[in-house]
Amino acid sequence: MNVNKARPPVPARDGVTPSKVWCPRGPWRTLDDFLLERFPHVSPALLRERLARGDILDGEGRVQQSGSHYQPDRWLWYFRMVEDERPVPFEMPILHADERLIAVDKPHFLATTPGGRYLLETALTRVRRHFGEDGISPLHRLDRETAGILLFCRDPALRGAYQSLFQQGRVDKEYEAVAPFLDLPADGRTYASRMEEVPGLFVMREAEGEPNSLTHIVRERDWVDEQGRRLALYRLRPHSGRKHQLRLHMSSLDAPILNDVFYPELLPPREADDFDQPLQLLARHIAFIDPVSGQERCFSSRRRLDRDEMAPALPAAGADRN
Repeated sequence: MNVNKARPPVPARDGVTPSKVWCPRGPWRTLDDFLLERFPHVSPALLRERLARGDILDGEGRVQQSGSHYQPDRWLWYFRMVEDERPVPFEMPILHADERLIAVDKPHFLATTPGGRYLLETALTRVRRHFGEDGISPLHRLDRETAGILLFCRDPALRGAYQSLFQQGRVDKEYEAVAPFLDLPADGRTYASRMEEVPGLFVMREAEGEPNSLTHIVRERDWVDEQGRRLALYRLRPHSGRKHQLRLHMSSLDAPILNDVFYPELLPPREADDFDQPLQLLARHIAFIDPVSGQERCFSSRRRLDRDEMAPALPAAGADRN
């Protein structure tokens, strides 16, 4: 059996698709024995509750029962739970939707896809709920802390064609950020470095070797805030798509983006998100040639960075130019 070909036998619930676990051959007598060993953080009482609620199913979509005989060599599907998931109190406007693409204006603090502590409070879950379609999938990612334009594919058959644009660097992306003042040439500067992931941590670092990340940085305007800090609004154009690229590059230039809890120093996890201190990074524009229609696609965020006190008002539109 090719265990990589399994597909969910049941539709999503509340916008969330089920996860899967493979049942190997082993010494377990009952289904409960296996699941309690596989998921040691789940108590026996909670497992029985979840089984009774129909949260765990087999490959035919049949609800599994507590105490049933363990059966190996099969998939089980289960709906993950996140206890006390905190709601993100910000709207996510739909800027554009057609039969192929959906563009949303993601708020700060909303994860792109479910994972870890985030399940219902994600952009993917929200957009699937809104349209009532389980097949919607993201074409790229934005950090949970970053706001702005996020694209989804509505037709699973076309997802590869659109994702290849991102993989091949054929998508123009422009971000805005507020950070300490940098003395830059009028036409900006290009910063390149070799980035690698820090083992065991969710952060990146720069290393010796040939650069694998490149960002063009332009200072738009600067001002002194009420705390006496000289800040600036920057336009950032990444020419590669490394994780945390813009955040690490600005930090490496001694101008970390305001309210960044990862760079230059990873701060201890907070008990709760400070919704009053969002990362001052915004995915402002995204543009590409549609691989299906051949037409130009251009989407723009309508948001503005809270600390960009000197920025002009944004245009009211900012959707597809088709």
